Amino acid sequence: MSESLFINSVSCCDCGFGIVSDSQFPKQALSVGDVDPAANSLEDLERDDRCQRFAALCHHTCINTRDSYLCACHPGYTLLQDARTCVPENQEEDNRVSEEDMLPTVPPARQETTTQKLALYNPCAGNGPCSQHCSVVRGLAQCSCSPGFSLKADGHTCEDVNECTSGRQNCSRDEVCVNREGSYQCVRLNEMCDEGFILNQNRDCVDVNECVTNTHTCQADERCVNTVGGFDCERQILCSSGYQLRNGVCEDIDECVLRTHNCGTGFQCQNTDGSFTCNQKQRCLTGFTQDSHGNCIDVDECQAGTHRCGEGQICHNLPGSYRCDCQTGYQYDAIRQLCVDVNECWRYPGRLCAQTCDNTPGSYQCSCTAGFSLAFDGKNCEDVNECDNNPCSQECANIYGSYQCYCRIGYYLKEDGHTCEDIDECSQSIGNLCAFQCVNVPGSYNCACPPHGYSMSPNGRTCQDIDECATGSHNCSASQTCFNIQGGFRCLSFACPDNYRRVSDTRCERVSCPNFQQCQTMPLRITYYQLSFQTNIVIPAQIFRIGPSPAYSGDNIIISIPRGNEEGYFSTRKLNSFTGAVYLHRQVREPRDFLIDVEMKLLRQGTFTTFLARIYVFITANSM
Repeated sequence: MSESLFINSVSCCDCGFGIVSDSQFPKQALSVGDVDPAANSLEDLERDDRCQRFAALCHHTCINTRDSYLCACHPGYTLLQDARTCVPENQEEDNRVSEEDMLPTVPPARQETTTQKLALYNPCAGNGPCSQHCSVVRGLAQCSCSPGFSLKADGHTCEDVNECTSGRQNCSRDEVCVNREGSYQCVRLNEMCDEGFILNQNRDCVDVNECVTNTHTCQADERCVNTVGGFDCERQILCSSGYQLRNGVCEDIDECVLRTHNCGTGFQCQNTDGSFTCNQKQRCLTGFTQDSHGNCIDVDECQAGTHRCGEGQICHNLPGSYRCDCQTGYQYDAIRQLCVDVNECWRYPGRLCAQTCDNTPGSYQCSCTAGFSLAFDGKNCEDVNECDNNPCSQECANIYGSYQCYCRIGYYLKEDGHTCEDIDECSQSIGNLCAFQCVNVPGSYNCACPPHGYSMSPNGRTCQDIDECATGSHNCSASQTCFNIQGGFRCLSFACPDNYRRVSDTRCERVSCPNFQQCQTMPLRITYYQLSFQTNIVIPAQIFRIGPSPAYSGDNIIISIPRGNEEGYFSTRKLNSFTGAVYLHRQVREPRDFLIDVEMKLLRQGTFTTFLARIYVFITANSM
């Protein structure tokens, strides 16, 4: 049969340690100077244990005492006169035993003789108790020192001899003795310090005071003045009687002030140049006094503090007297007889200050109200431009005596009248500002589209679908077909089943059928279709129509969905004898893909022919 199908599809698109020693010689004994001779406590005895400090003091046993130590011997031995060495009480028996020990029949163990024991004991082993040299004298250790050192009182320790202070040096007068460890050195003065300096005990060059050492060359009428590294000779100035030398100048001596005059009672001393005179005193009037020359001069009661002006009054001296006046800003109260403050603000209302007058003790002060500042003249008030101090978070307008804050577009002024808060247009908008998503930004808002499959329209509010199939931004293989959907794309493969051949990109036709029964049940033609709708499509919606083309009188069709409608989202309806339709009669809430087979059986002239429409139905999200 060569008839074709009439097919019409409907789609909606609006929809981050060693040991540290205190001495150079670690084996030296404790100095005598370090021990208190009067110490008599057990604590001191234990602290200075000579037996423990010097292990070689005694031959056998050492017993420590408060000031020294004692040696003791083992039983069968006696202590020699050196108070340190022990020998057997019966030396002959000891020698006999020693001889027996040499016999071959006696076991190898033998005892040493006294002579052998004394020979084995060396009190100077390891330098003994000496810090420098140790010698054995009569079986005892005797300490000595190297040249330039002397043995201390403890008999063990050596200390350096200061030849420079002990008088053992032989330096000449023009040389200085410098002590060294175990020796000394003579250094010439001219080699150590410059002329005018001398080497002191600390080996520092210090200035020589030629005036004190009398090594200067000043004459009898000259005075020696020491300088650093030398001296100066200054000529002496002799002053006449009645004068004294001060700062190199002869000045007059005031005998009247120093009271070295001889004027009697009733006479006034008057100083003269180099001497003085005695003048008879004269009587002066009240308020005057006689000076050193016998003249009557005015007494300044104000300066002398002998006036009787009250508190807050000013004393003015007058010849022979004084006057008491009130300070500026005060007036005299005759009743209370004191100076009281004058309230200038009350006395001259509206004449002193432009705005506010405040009385102060003895004066007044002008001030201004808020929004104004006192002018340079201290009287008038000038408007303050508060906007210079940035009181507003955004815009500020200065007005007379005050200011006003304003906000930019996209902000509103908070109740404090200073702070501007951003307006969230996305949450406060009545209508939909953006088709997909509104993003609030400081002072405005922006519209955004889904991250994939959409681009922003030129109006900045709506999103338009990107046709990946047209732009080539899909990832379909060469054997697949790209189909664009809202917000994405699908890669589709069209394969024909066995016993079918592909006649176009979307159509397969049956090659043959083995028998009549299969020819009626196997589809003559399989055609692929793609439909795309949005989740907000109005239900029920006719999405596909199918029928023979051309149609003839007497044709009759049967429409069904044999596969892909297991959940019952779709249904079919026969519109007339040769036209059928497919409906979406359940709302799809989320984006989803369907593949349904729509089968049409055509009864024409007593024969059934089957046609199959394999339809991809893509349900996408609402348009942006």
